[in-house]
Amino acid sequence: MPSTLLAKPNINNLLSSTAMALCSAFCPRISANFRPKPFSSSPSKPLLSLSFKVFSSQATDASSQDKFSGRVGFLGLGIMGSPMAQNLIKAGCDVIVWNRTKSKCDPLISLGAKYSSSPEEVAANCDVTFAMLADPESAIDVACGKNGAVSGMGPGKGYVDISTVDVATSKLINEHIKARGALFLEAPVSGSKKPAEDGQLIFLTAGDRSLYELVSPLLDILGKSRFYLGEVGNGAAMKLVVNMIMGSMMASFSEGILLSKKVGLDPSVLVEVVSQGAISAPMYSLKGPSMVKSQYPTAFPLKHQQKKLMLTQDLRLALGLAESVSQSTPIAAAANELYKVAKSYGLSDEDFSAVIEALKAKSQDTA
Repeated sequence: MPSTLLAKPNINNLLSSTAMALCSAFCPRISANFRPKPFSSSPSKPLLSLSFKVFSSQATDASSQDKFSGRVGFLGLGIMGSPMAQNLIKAGCDVIVWNRTKSKCDPLISLGAKYSSSPEEVAANCDVTFAMLADPESAIDVACGKNGAVSGMGPGKGYVDISTVDVATSKLINEHIKARGALFLEAPVSGSKKPAEDGQLIFLTAGDRSLYELVSPLLDILGKSRFYLGEVGNGAAMKLVVNMIMGSMMASFSEGILLSKKVGLDPSVLVEVVSQGAISAPMYSLKGPSMVKSQYPTAFPLKHQQKKLMLTQDLRLALGLAESVSQSTPIAAAANELYKVAKSYGLSDEDFSAVIEALKAKSQDTA
């Protein structure tokens, strides 16, 4: 890791509000109009009561056995979107693609995809349009902005948003799609670059059940399992909770790696021990060896955990969701502060495992 990345103000100043990090009160509130509604009217049910059924890619329900015969649009060809679109093309789907930077469409065009010059044009020429955008702002702009997908939607069409967004954004896009007489399904994914390439993603869907059943064969090409969670907003909420847990796990894992080294243990052995024990998780065995070598090949950009910091973006949105229902999340709030420090060191485009560098800097400052 180049030392220039760490040429920043004293880390202790950046973390001086540690106590505040243990409270999620500072997070943005989500309007009550956008809060997820319980499925049951019973007052004893929690606000985010979920009712869902799990379908795996080997499910025997009829929808998974039928091949999708329509034309598929795909908007957004970044780290996740490009391999997902490739898998659809390789499976024989008729795909039309769009991306803000057209050059990212070229590899897919060479595989047989067609290109359209705007989200509106893609939606107008496709039966179902998928969107995989980087953040809520991009998701809204591509769907609802000038020449956006909404303008090309109509009865008989479907829009599947697989971006990671907050509940309010998902509901807003849903309203615009429904106003055009089309169907909407939110389907954020659990998984990063490698699962996307291998067709091993997990889909957390909510919205129009008929659209879910229609696109199930496509979801089965792209992923290993799919969950239907009911009304719009529940998919977004589930994804944010999952990423909140993941962000906290990575921060704690980073502390463990550094502590093991500090007390004279081999951190590589720690990674093996953790990977074989009760707390084993694929993330540890996948990220651990590279972290020990101070290498962070990007699969899930750290900026996704904050606004302009990707995993940090998700933590910010998750903390806002928790605040909207008065749920205390002190561990996630503390982890969020650490990712913000990593952002200040210019690590936004590194993999989120690079958060360990923020801890290294703090150790150096206090040495």
